[in-house]
Amino acid sequence: MTLSHHKQNLAHEEIEDSNPSNNIDFQTIISRRLNRRSLLKGGTGLTAAAFFGTLPLVGCNSEDSKPNGRPIIKNDNTAAIPASGTLNRPESLKFKAVAHSKAAEMSVAAGYKAEIILPLGMPLISGIDDWKDNREQSAESFEWRMGDNHDGMWFFGKNGAAYDPKASDNGLLVMNHEYVNSAELSPFGYHLIKDNNAAPIFKNRRLASDVRREVNCHGVAVVEMKRRTNGSGYEIVPNSKYHRRITSSTVAQLTGPVAGSDLVKTKFDPTGLQTRGINNNCGAGLSPWGTYLTTEENFLGVFARGQDASQLTPGHNYGRERYGAKKDFPGFGYLWHTPEAKDAKIMDEFSRWDMTAVGVTAADDYRNGFNTFGYITEIDPFDPQSVPQKRTALGRFAHENCAYAPVEQGKPIVFYMGDDARGEYIYKFVSKATWSNNDIGGGLKAGSKYMDDGTLYVAVFNDDGSGRWQPLIHGQNGLNSSNSKLPFNGQDEVLIFARAAADVLGATKMDRPEWVSVSPITGEVYVTLTNNKYRGVSDDQPVSATNPRSYETPGKARGNDNGHIIRWAETDGDHAATSFEWDIYLFAAPHDLAAENLSKLTNNNDFSSPDGLYFDPRGVLWIQTDDGAYTDTSSCMLLAALPGKVSDGALTITTAGQQTRVGMPANNDNIKRFFVGPEGCEVTGITLTPDFKTLFINIQHPGNQWGAVAGGKIPRSATVMITKEDGDVILAESFAPASAS
Repeated sequence: MTLSHHKQNLAHEEIEDSNPSNNIDFQTIISRRLNRRSLLKGGTGLTAAAFFGTLPLVGCNSEDSKPNGRPIIKNDNTAAIPASGTLNRPESLKFKAVAHSKAAEMSVAAGYKAEIILPLGMPLISGIDDWKDNREQSAESFEWRMGDNHDGMWFFGKNGAAYDPKASDNGLLVMNHEYVNSAELSPFGYHLIKDNNAAPIFKNRRLASDVRREVNCHGVAVVEMKRRTNGSGYEIVPNSKYHRRITSSTVAQLTGPVAGSDLVKTKFDPTGLQTRGINNNCGAGLSPWGTYLTTEENFLGVFARGQDASQLTPGHNYGRERYGAKKDFPGFGYLWHTPEAKDAKIMDEFSRWDMTAVGVTAADDYRNGFNTFGYITEIDPFDPQSVPQKRTALGRFAHENCAYAPVEQGKPIVFYMGDDARGEYIYKFVSKATWSNNDIGGGLKAGSKYMDDGTLYVAVFNDDGSGRWQPLIHGQNGLNSSNSKLPFNGQDEVLIFARAAADVLGATKMDRPEWVSVSPITGEVYVTLTNNKYRGVSDDQPVSATNPRSYETPGKARGNDNGHIIRWAETDGDHAATSFEWDIYLFAAPHDLAAENLSKLTNNNDFSSPDGLYFDPRGVLWIQTDDGAYTDTSSCMLLAALPGKVSDGALTITTAGQQTRVGMPANNDNIKRFFVGPEGCEVTGITLTPDFKTLFINIQHPGNQWGAVAGGKIPRSATVMITKEDGDVILAESFAPASAS
């Protein structure tokens, strides 16, 4: 979620580009592959095997039928099936598509209502003033307020004091707060104190109170919700013991192979077992045992690096630069490192955001503070006293989200992840421990069992439509101390510098891999590739006729403006396999740009810059956008889709005369626009209640006065709660007979 047309949004002003490798880029692979392959035949009809409960998705056995060699995924857990529901996924979408809109307000499909809840600054406990439009709320109060720029989230059903994946009347809504809109939070705007005589990274200083407020606005919120007495939607439970804010100051534990490494030892913790804060939390995930998995994406932007006084090894210097942290790097404008030390309330409150090596050893400064961010972090929302766990075995990079494959008793757990930066990679983690249904509800103890030991892999996409997973294991395939750019002296260094390790393995450079989601019907994995302005602009990312995103159209910027969605099927349906087959599900594009509209989108379903991605338990795919290329036509949006399977499409001839493989063409039955956000926003974060009656999404950086208090002018990020006006399940009309509309 790094692209935005809102320039005041600090985390979105810059997209870190730090991949200098010569690894082949994905568009070149598409070109080569699709020019050589013959037309593959594939059916377009596919229904769900089960109307899934929320958790867990349980994989098939050897007796299950396998269309085209891939299993239909079945679920051993039953869920309450609404009266209007069915055991099968809907065959077509029956709601009326929402029109493009640039209005100040949001719009949703007919028959639905969308309400704003939990906006920025809303108190979670009594005794804190309500949000005021004068922006004068104290920095400290944000430890108990909703943070800014709501993002990935999940609804955890609750039965009494216990987690219940089938409960809908009461639950914990857990969400990320990715970054801040400083102009909305600082009492006097984005206030800077200039000093041209200072070192480059200190030429602009900020007020301690402003930085403290922003630090508290990052992180995660846990909010207890209960169904309203009228039966429609939810309201907050006042002063719940579960209400919690986890911020960029909260102590977190490092676990797995990196814990205790010399490269994470700091002045705060010379043992290298703890750090302070979780940061730039973007997409989210659910664990099979029922905990929240938050991600650290653009953590680079809150750190600064000056001129190191202590000498780093050339390899470790390269490792920093591979994540964008070059010398005299001031960050993305947060400047959290700049308030005067005399204003600090806790140990090194501000200097910890400066990774410059100034002391004799790592225990004398925060040179390694940077290395303690960029991980999948596990939180148990049902234990307010628990310490967040940074699961380092899953690698360190700009994590967008984390999605697990359907689990099966006695088989390892598999998580998929994307590294959201131009030219970065797609990863998966396979646990050493095998799944037991007895671990549902096991909290962080179960997390230690499944996430602290296993194998991290990176994807290589071959030009013949096949792919393979390369393991990031110290001592194998060149990941050793003799590597020239960055000697890897142990598994801790492989994981801390996962990007550099993936370079060595020949991973395929992708156009900003973002959200990942796994189909509960086919078990196939989908990833949004949001865009890439360098496609056809930089020599190492040439244009391919298969995705002509380097526009020559007047008024269009060059590059892959609109993005696409890739998918793959693991060999024999085994998510622990090391090979797969892939194609492109959808190419995003304005419907009236014929050369770019390879998926035959129409005015009812065209979109740009896919970002958020979520398969609901019925097999409906929800697509969200974070766009700056099509906003002259429409604000960002949410679409519902009914995908087929890998190789269900055909070869298409582009205007350049080359062939490309596209998934099954879009039509009014299999993809449709469901919601359009307010002007200036990003639509992101999504979760559905177990009874399928309430859909939650999030709105970031809205324009105008959207989300403002009554009579106020300051727009606020917030959650949107969508319900059917008749109280039925979401998309109930699509389960009706074909004659319904």
